[in-house]
Amino acid sequence: MRKNILVLIFLFAGAWLCPAAAQEGPPDAVFFGGKVVTVDAGFGVREAFAVRAGRIVTVGTSAEMRALGRAGLTQFHDLGGRTVLPGLIDSHVHAPAASVFEFDHEIPSMETIQEVLDYLAARTKVVPEGQWIQTQQVFITRLKEARYPTRAELDAVAPKHPVNFRTGPDNMLNTLGLKKCGFDRNFSVKDGGPGYLEKDANGEPNGLARGLSRFIKGGGGRSPNDAEQQDRLKALFRDYNQIGFTAVADRGATPESMKRYERLRAGGELTVRVALSQTFPTVGAMSSILSAIDQIAASPLRQPDPWLHLIGTKIWLDGGMLTGSAYMLQPWGRNENYGIRDDTYRGVLNVPPDQLLEMVRRVAKHGMQFTAHAVGDAAGTLLVDTYEKVNREIPVHDLRMGVTHSNFMTRDLIERSARLGVVLDIQPIWLYLDTRTLVSQFGYDRLRYFQPLKSILAAGGVTGGGSDHMLKIGDLRAINPYNPFLAMWTTLTRRAKWYEGQLHPEEALTRRQAIEFYTRNNAFLIFWEKEIGSLESGKRADFIVVDRDLLTCPVDAVKDTRVLETWVEGKRVYARTTAR
Repeated sequence: MRKNILVLIFLFAGAWLCPAAAQEGPPDAVFFGGKVVTVDAGFGVREAFAVRAGRIVTVGTSAEMRALGRAGLTQFHDLGGRTVLPGLIDSHVHAPAASVFEFDHEIPSMETIQEVLDYLAARTKVVPEGQWIQTQQVFITRLKEARYPTRAELDAVAPKHPVNFRTGPDNMLNTLGLKKCGFDRNFSVKDGGPGYLEKDANGEPNGLARGLSRFIKGGGGRSPNDAEQQDRLKALFRDYNQIGFTAVADRGATPESMKRYERLRAGGELTVRVALSQTFPTVGAMSSILSAIDQIAASPLRQPDPWLHLIGTKIWLDGGMLTGSAYMLQPWGRNENYGIRDDTYRGVLNVPPDQLLEMVRRVAKHGMQFTAHAVGDAAGTLLVDTYEKVNREIPVHDLRMGVTHSNFMTRDLIERSARLGVVLDIQPIWLYLDTRTLVSQFGYDRLRYFQPLKSILAAGGVTGGGSDHMLKIGDLRAINPYNPFLAMWTTLTRRAKWYEGQLHPEEALTRRQAIEFYTRNNAFLIFWEKEIGSLESGKRADFIVVDRDLLTCPVDAVKDTRVLETWVEGKRVYARTTAR
């Protein structure tokens, strides 16, 4: 009798505290006894929450949430004091290409020039003579020597194969590779696009081709068929789930890759929500470029969908800081490791300002987000200048125009971006892996506004965290690693691999900001802030359970966080086993 009375009391209390929830029937599941970090506007921390039909019913105390449940209709999950966070979001991945990168063979980690040369030498025993051997995205900033392998070194290990050491938009070729591409002392760019050959003192190509990847036609290895591509993509998404991701933004979507996502969506096999920024060609007649933008705007994927949504476009505006070609306001400075011998060299700009203006204007007319790979401060300045010009004709604030990477900034760029509502998609892993080389190249002071996260937020701007995951499956072995807890730790400490001290610790985030960086902020970047990014009544039940309290654990323990469970729309898509 007493037990029945207590039940009635709890039921009455639940109906009084959450009348709407009670009227709609009991929740499907109640999660109680935890530390639920809601990441709502007030960054509340509660004990429990209830889920119905894939959405959060409400949050509150364990007693309140348990009172909403009904035996036989509600599943009760005891969190055992563990911490719950909203599902994490990566603002920048290239999932389809990353998932199939090692389909032909496993690629070893390479941290020295000798390891690069050993890999190439091993491939000569497998690849027939005369066929291409290449590496992809072995960035020189991440080699201990911090330089390109030379043309002579590549010739020595693979004299009978064309070799392409591809890294970002730049390539180091051996002699046979140069010959295959028609790159000689008389080569010139005639298609109106960017790029040029670096040459030695005698005027001969030294092997380094900047921004000329479109002229290098070489690959190698077995290619997966459609079914194998789908399987690899699902495997990658499972790996995203195990590290806590419930949504990602593909910042390089193509018609082919979008079809793969659509097939998974149609089959109910997506375990990660995907926002899409579709690429389009930036070389050729402007009429054809604008026509390509119009075709993107007409895509049915622009219709609202909680799993797969086309939010806008993406182009590559400059080169890369990892390869020595980011477009900078001040000259790079001579550096033989980067192959820079011109005192006035400022990097590579891929799209002229007048053409960029036309592209942005057309995207804005369609009501879409425009973003561009813009690493250097000159590239970022040009992009924001362009947004300001378009804003005089078409208000851009609500379009959330983007700067992708936005590594090198200025105080003026930070403030103008905030005023225009420009969102910044930034990758902390670059700070972690590349600070040593960048400080050596530019000096500490010139990096004052390198990934200035604290200043961006203080100015009222919005920035979110991404990985720019390019190649390989594995959150720590990938290029670039996509472990969000390592990235959060980097934003908290501003510490880096092979680098003593901290890089401008005045730009470090608080723990609250670091969590928001991968949840609430990223949801805003990809137009899903009303659906995901926090644990609030009415939002989709995307959340993770982790093995430590990120708000109170020692700061160095943050990077070692393990995800115990990942839930998407109220369904568990990952549970950690003791073997992992």
